[in-house]
Amino acid sequence: MYTIKTTDPKVIWKTNCVLGEGTLWVKEHNSIYFVDIKKRRIHILNIKNKKRKIIHLNKQIGFLTHIKKNIFILGLERELRIMDLKSKKIIKSIFIEDDLPQNRINDGKTDSIGRLWFGTMDNPERSIKKGSLYCLDANLTLHKVDSNYFITNGPAFLDDNNFYHTDSRSKTIYKIKINKNFKIIKKKIFVKLKTNEGSPDGMTLDNKKNLWVCHFNGACISIFNKKGKKIHKINFPAKNITNCTFGGKNNKELFVSSATKSMSKREYKKYRYSGSFFSVKTNMSGKLSKSYKIKL
Repeated sequence: MYTIKTTDPKVIWKTNCVLGEGTLWVKEHNSIYFVDIKKRRIHILNIKNKKRKIIHLNKQIGFLTHIKKNIFILGLERELRIMDLKSKKIIKSIFIEDDLPQNRINDGKTDSIGRLWFGTMDNPERSIKKGSLYCLDANLTLHKVDSNYFITNGPAFLDDNNFYHTDSRSKTIYKIKINKNFKIIKKKIFVKLKTNEGSPDGMTLDNKKNLWVCHFNGACISIFNKKGKKIHKINFPAKNITNCTFGGKNNKELFVSSATKSMSKREYKKYRYSGSFFSVKTNMSGKLSKSYKIKL
């Protein structure tokens, strides 16, 4: 048996994000990337030389994923944009959900073979199930895998066919199995958070297949083993914990985003580091993010 050990969260960038999200470690850049959806920004922190950079965009951004060198794919409202972040050159745009103008792309991650998975949601956050889960394969073919979500979040991949995916408003994390044709062959509730625990948001896996789940309106990250049992908890001085990924030396550093969205002045006094970007050191190593594999 092993025991998970974690340090207290450390603020590494006091960014005051309205809705920090989309954490991404790019090893070859020595950098952690994250976004502020509402401020339409990408934040880049080189953890070696401590240099910081902010890139401003013309649309709300839910996530970004690395392809190669300075080329990334960005999830922007209802557009997947392949872009060189250094030259600002747009290489390709793929538009989605033209019939749902109030929707936007939310969270997105690559799986173990480099396919891109992402979800959509109702941008005004009304209580309507307009969100769907998609996969973009290496040929830039878009597959609609699941639908009827309030707010899609995650996903986190166990292997090529099994992954976790969340509907934040219903406080539910699902475990999903697909076949080679992107059809769901099994979907069950893995964990459902209690009312006072906030909502499950972004999440990631360590190499022991434990699931690290951010709690929006819950000021913490919970770690669940593969049976769905909570085995560890990290408390934060921020109310809305939104997204996390492993990176850094030996992939043993957890990078965590947060948000000030919907907070009152009283809550901000209690959680005064809300909106900041955090680092947590741990004895667990995480799964390295794959670059998006594309046949260009």
